Amino acid sequence: MLYAIETSGITKRFDDVTAVNKISISVKPGELFGLLGPNGAGKTTLISMLSTMIEPSGGSALVWGYNVMKDADAVRQNIGVVFQDTTLDDRLTGRENLDLHGRLYGLDGKTRKERIKEVLSLVELTERADAIVKTYSGGMMRRLEIARGLMHHPHVLFLDEPTLGLDPQTRMHIWDYIKKLNKEEGVTILLTTHYMEEADRLCDRIAIIDNGEIVALDNPQNLKNSLGGDVITLGLENPGDVDKLCNSYQKDGCANIITQNQNEVFITVNNGERQIPHILLLASQAGIPIISVSLRKPTLDDVFIHYTGRAIRDKEVSVMEEVGYKMRSRRK
Repeated sequence: MLYAIETSGITKRFDDVTAVNKISISVKPGELFGLLGPNGAGKTTLISMLSTMIEPSGGSALVWGYNVMKDADAVRQNIGVVFQDTTLDDRLTGRENLDLHGRLYGLDGKTRKERIKEVLSLVELTERADAIVKTYSGGMMRRLEIARGLMHHPHVLFLDEPTLGLDPQTRMHIWDYIKKLNKEEGVTILLTTHYMEEADRLCDRIAIIDNGEIVALDNPQNLKNSLGGDVITLGLENPGDVDKLCNSYQKDGCANIITQNQNEVFITVNNGERQIPHILLLASQAGIPIISVSLRKPTLDDVFIHYTGRAIRDKEVSVMEEVGYKMRSRRK
């Protein structure tokens, strides 16, 4: 079977930092595949290798059957990339940005004109096509970048944090466009995100990545089902009591899974409604005040905490930023 993306132990090291550590994944043609993880987990580094912008330190990768190191030009002809930061020329119109991209990929005038019309319609920017890009909103710029990435009919589209910094309403609109192009264009999409809802809503399968390694991989529902039962969340008055409470529950054997995060304890149990009185009794016997209790079905947040021991934080420094800082410091 020809995979759209196939990696085998792909690795990237920057001096003493291993940004991606022996990752092996296979993405089927037409699949919408997600890389879910915090900033600094290695998501952008992995996409940078797959899109031939940086070379791997080890392992190998094929994109649409082409080796990212030996067949870099062929890889580039078959992919589109939407970066985290905008790379549009804001002094040109939307149409001119698309036309320039088409020229760079060798599309003739007639093909460029037809394709520009198609992709503008796909992202609903036809009426703003001749406006200067610097007058666009953030969401419109994202949509134009997605349209640009589709200009040359790529087989694989890389979306690196496509809704980062957008408001919730605009983010949901971008989700609709991503799902639409995946189905209507038939393009394979590899999407990176640290938004749980985004991964849950969009992706056929999700690879949870942390510290440069894949720690879990499956479709969203199976990942949530892997925890089993219901999740009881206990809010503690004193964060110092978290370990003590977890030990009490472990000794009692009342929970399938016990995880923690700062001043909260997450307990996965069967028949959660019936278990709450016993859970609270154990806390009371241990002399630990509980200030809040909630019951719900497992989410991707719970899955991430289970596999990594912590929640995703928005304000984390990326590995690439850390490496860049170290290199700048050395030059000084």
